[in-house]
Amino acid sequence: MDDAPTTAQGGDSLPGFLFALTAYLLWGFLPLYMKALAHVPPPEVIAHRVVWSVPVALAVLAWLGRTGDLRAALRTPRMLGMGALTAALISVNWGIYVWAIGSGNALDAALGYYINPLFSIFLGAVLLRERPGRTQLAAIALAVVAVGILTWEAGRLPFVALGLTLTWGFYAYLKRRLPIGPNQGFTLEVLILLIPAVAYIGWLQARGTGNFLKGVAWDNALLLGCGIVTAVPLMIYANGAKRLTLSTIAVMQYIAPTMIFLTAVFIFGEPFSRVKLVAFGLIWTALVIYSLPLLTGRFNRVG
Repeated sequence: MDDAPTTAQGGDSLPGFLFALTAYLLWGFLPLYMKALAHVPPPEVIAHRVVWSVPVALAVLAWLGRTGDLRAALRTPRMLGMGALTAALISVNWGIYVWAIGSGNALDAALGYYINPLFSIFLGAVLLRERPGRTQLAAIALAVVAVGILTWEAGRLPFVALGLTLTWGFYAYLKRRLPIGPNQGFTLEVLILLIPAVAYIGWLQARGTGNFLKGVAWDNALLLGCGIVTAVPLMIYANGAKRLTLSTIAVMQYIAPTMIFLTAVFIFGEPFSRVKLVAFGLIWTALVIYSLPLLTGRFNRVG
């Protein structure tokens, strides 16, 4: 879901809160959009997400006057290499997500995004030698137990949830190390993916198996709109997160997976067994444990 731009140092602002809230709500409603494209193979949907994101992203950079940063990045081999790696990770993440929604596994997608912040703590400990506190370790332990319960119920690992968690976790980690702003970074990623995406769509159209321009106006509109639903929330979020404190973002990031969860259960009608209730209950408890120190610290600073 979100990039990892620099967060506010002096406190939260109302515009930042509204930007971030808008982005998370848009991400929360995204399953409804992707469900309407469930009959289109995920690789084709991803290709259209890339292609139609490019003009949107370039227009935003032009409006912000930040195209110079992008040109510099395109001339820097190290930046291109890092951008190619983050682009690969985000495209796999998108592919897993689109498949999950279309195949009736939206609950697993919600679980994956719930686990994300806990996996980020784990990555920080392993890769950055950060020392997690006892509450953070307890939260991670509860998440591991929840994954174990779901594995026991299904007889296999929850590959969708873990795939989303791993790809997004490493994407966010590497994105923080990319010396470029989040809007420019996203544009760089879709530009790197543009040629293979156009080639794939062209190949599908030449074979007559593509769904674009096939005479179904609704499909054409949805595929064209993939650029807007992909680029706009990311860029709105990027402009909101830099005006918010980390503790505010830490709590707000649960809006989207909660909406995905509610959509999966009450709109898509996905089965929600007692075992899953226990597992999700453990995850929700872990997130409360994870968030409380952040909120307590914030309120102490305010007081």
